Amino acid sequence: MQRVFARSVLDAARTVPDGVTSHTGPRPKRRFDVYRNNVYVSLIDVLAGRYPVILRLVGDDFFRAAARCFVEACPPRSPVLMEYGDGFAAFLEEFEPARPLPYLSDVARLEWAWNRAYHAADRQPLSADDLAPIAAEDVPRLVFELLPSVSVVSSPYPVFSIWSTNISDVEVEPIDLASGGEDALVVRPHLEVEVRRLPHGAVGFVSALAEGACLAAACERAMAESPEFDLQTNIAGLIASGAISGYRLPGGTEI
Repeated sequence: MQRVFARSVLDAARTVPDGVTSHTGPRPKRRFDVYRNNVYVSLIDVLAGRYPVILRLVGDDFFRAAARCFVEACPPRSPVLMEYGDGFAAFLEEFEPARPLPYLSDVARLEWAWNRAYHAADRQPLSADDLAPIAAEDVPRLVFELLPSVSVVSSPYPVFSIWSTNISDVEVEPIDLASGGEDALVVRPHLEVEVRRLPHGAVGFVSALAEGACLAAACERAMAESPEFDLQTNIAGLIASGAISGYRLPGGTEI
């Protein structure tokens, strides 16, 4: 009965499930519709709080209509609401009314990365001074540990600029979609989530480090993806953003 009830709540085409009664009658459709509507509204409000930039980009009416379709297609699989909405970017990518805004799904991915970073486990970031004792000959073999909150978002559209002006500015700055793609780093080194625009080649570099590659291998991957990759700039950026939490040599002890 609980399974049938749950399916009925999130499917407006279903009738009141068997076993649901009230003092007004054996199948209280109006009462059940009120309950169903409250569930929809609550989940849509969760998504609105999770994706404020998407809401601002498309407006309240469009957002709530899209979110309702998402709720019907992808109901919660966990009672923990902070985990709800991770598939919204993929949904928007296939959502026909959103076709005129092809960057929308990447903006949603960036917002979800922000949410993930906000709830990630705490870890103390390293400073430049913490890395000073490393011998020069050991540097290429270093394996860096990144904060649990770290993620990267890559887009063929200026996703960082779109997100930044919509989250920060009272009046949204116009963004030229023809200006090219942007990549973003999302990290929470302390209490606040930070989003930074990444330089060329950084996505491959950070992704390789996150997968456990040593510094030399990560550098090779980044340069293969982007000849403009600059190791010094990228390492300095990771340290400044507080994205590194530890390091070790292959087969050695983590520091």
